Amino acid sequence: MYQSLRVAIVIPAFNESELLPKTLAGLPDYADHIIVVDDASTDATLTAARASRDPRLCVLEHPKNGGVGAAIVTGYHHALTLNVDVVVVVGADAQMDPREMSRLLQPILRNDADYVKGDRLGHPDVKCLMPRIRLMGNRILTLLTRVSSGYWHVRDSQCGYTAVTADALRLIALNDLYPRYGFPNDVLAKLAEHRLRVMDQPVTPIYGPEKSGIRISRVIAPILWLLLRSGIRRVYRQKHALGPNRTPQTTRSDLSETHNQPVRPHHGY
Repeated sequence: MYQSLRVAIVIPAFNESELLPKTLAGLPDYADHIIVVDDASTDATLTAARASRDPRLCVLEHPKNGGVGAAIVTGYHHALTLNVDVVVVVGADAQMDPREMSRLLQPILRNDADYVKGDRLGHPDVKCLMPRIRLMGNRILTLLTRVSSGYWHVRDSQCGYTAVTADALRLIALNDLYPRYGFPNDVLAKLAEHRLRVMDQPVTPIYGPEKSGIRISRVIAPILWLLLRSGIRRVYRQKHALGPNRTPQTTRSDLSETHNQPVRPHHGY
C-alpha cells in the first residue's frame, strides 16, 4: 500500500525474457499486487515470469498475440477484481525507473488527478537520452494527440508509464480501446470523453542497446486514422453528453516546479 492507496502494477510483456526479471526485481515494496500479462511471447518470457517467487505476483497468459494495449486491458480487468485504488502500468523492458513511481501516485493521493502519465520529453537531458528518431516521432504524435484528445498540455503522449484510478477505469470502455501501438493515444481520448483529470509528471528516459520492434511504415497509417476517429468521437460525445462548453481538464508538473499548477484546457472543437 502506498500510504492510503492500494496499488496494483500491470506489466504487459512480449518477448522480454531477459529484461522481465530485472523489471520485477526493482518494483517497490508498497505495491499490493503485480500482474504480468504475457502476450503470447515466443521466447521464455512466460517461464521467466512464473519463476518469480514474489507472493504478490499473478501471471496471465494470452493464447494469441493481441498487442500491448490488449495486454494492458487484460491487466486492468484483473486489477479491478482486486479492490485496488490505483493501477500503474510498467513496461517489461526495464525502461521505467521504479523509484519514480511515487511521482505518478502522489497527484492521485492528493486527489489532483485521475490519470497520471510519465513525461520524458520534459526531462532536461531528453535530447541526449532519447534516440533522435524516437524524440521526433513522439513530438509529432503528441501534437496530434493534443488535437484528438483536447488535452492541450500533454507533452509525451506515447509514454507508457502511467497510473490511473480504479474509478476512472470503470468509467471508460476498456474493451473498446485500441489494442496495439496507438493504445495510449486512444486512452487519452476516452478519458477526455468523461472530462477526467490528466496530469504529466517528469520521468527519466531510459534506453538500452535493444532495438525497437516498431516499424514506422506499418503504424503511421493506423495511428493517423485512430487519432482522427478518436477526435471525432470525443468531440461528439462531449457535445451531446456533457454540453458544448465543458472540456477535459489537464494539469502538468514540470521538473522546475515545486507544486502542480492547473492548466486551463483548450476548447477541443
